[in-house]
Amino acid sequence: MSDCQGASDLRKVRMETQELTQTELLRYSRHLILPEVGLSGQKKLKEASVLLVGSGGLGSPVALYLAAAGVGRIGVVDYDVVEESNLQRQILHGVDDLNRPKVESARKRMLSINPYIQVDTYSEVFSSANAEEIAAPYDILVDGTDNFPTRYLINDLAVLTGKPYVYGAVFRFEGQASVFAAGKGPCYRCLFPEPPPPDSVPSCAEGGVLGILPGTIGSIQATETIKLILGIGESLVGRLLLYDALTMSFQSVQLKKNPACKVCSDHPEITHLIDYEQFCGVPAHGHASRADIPQVEPREVLDRLARAEPLALLDVRDPVELEVSRLPGALVIPSGQVLSRLGELDASKEWVVFCRTGDRSARVVKALRERGFRAVNLKGGINAWAEQVDPSMKRY
Repeated sequence: MSDCQGASDLRKVRMETQELTQTELLRYSRHLILPEVGLSGQKKLKEASVLLVGSGGLGSPVALYLAAAGVGRIGVVDYDVVEESNLQRQILHGVDDLNRPKVESARKRMLSINPYIQVDTYSEVFSSANAEEIAAPYDILVDGTDNFPTRYLINDLAVLTGKPYVYGAVFRFEGQASVFAAGKGPCYRCLFPEPPPPDSVPSCAEGGVLGILPGTIGSIQATETIKLILGIGESLVGRLLLYDALTMSFQSVQLKKNPACKVCSDHPEITHLIDYEQFCGVPAHGHASRADIPQVEPREVLDRLARAEPLALLDVRDPVELEVSRLPGALVIPSGQVLSRLGELDASKEWVVFCRTGDRSARVVKALRERGFRAVNLKGGINAWAEQVDPSMKRY
């Protein structure tokens, strides 16, 4: 499961005895002169173990700052590889890491910052089947994910094992953070008893995210983790911190335990990990299944248009995306407006619906077909059209 490429035997011995070398004393000197940290606090950091689930936008600053701070053992879970689009915000990775497993580039970068720590890597999907085993050696669970199934999984695991859960989430220009510690305050389910309806909340890949935003929220998560280890300050337990980058404003919302919570109440319904993808109605990784959504290849659309078949193109991207690429002759209606503008669609035609990669358009196709329209999804979206039909078209 884990390649556990961590420390040498000498480093492990030093961690076990919590002794700091002269080099480490110099490295952490700015901590050592803080009354709230000092030598004893730095030893606590060296003794601590943290599991980071996800090494993307949120996970990057968390990993970097926990490593720099001297947290002795850090586990990183991520099944994905580094892609070009990651580099706008995932500062843990670089151009040289493209197509490389994220956990590998994460470990390399973390140890380049601090060779006196142990970094364990788990290049796999974090699921109900492996979560308990992976999390067993760690004191604190940190959420660096971007999907609801994994958030509920981490929360329930934290409650069942009595470990703190440091939460963070971002979307476009807004972020939020909290610490869920069921023994001291509410859990994630107290705040969100049920997940949102499937496909009601677009991912960052669909809705976008300001590259700096996960750096802000991830840094807050790292700060809360360090505070938990040191036992200092006032944590975010019982509070939800809301951040708006556009107005540069923070709000703190008080949270209360839900006495009827299904997992952290006195009489819980959930006493073991469940199938979280089924619970949320969406996959924890990759794209939602489109098995029931009719799809058509870009080349086939091109051929059918050349034969003058009664096809019509519907572009459901947001107007700002048209600045990058567009298909001539396509009707443009953002996905969120399609159902309110059905009168603009000619019911006698078959509609080929597309977005950037096919996720948003698949949902529109499903909705249109439920209302009697003939509609198919352009497989791979306009990016696939650029790859297969028109290489001069820009992809994003």
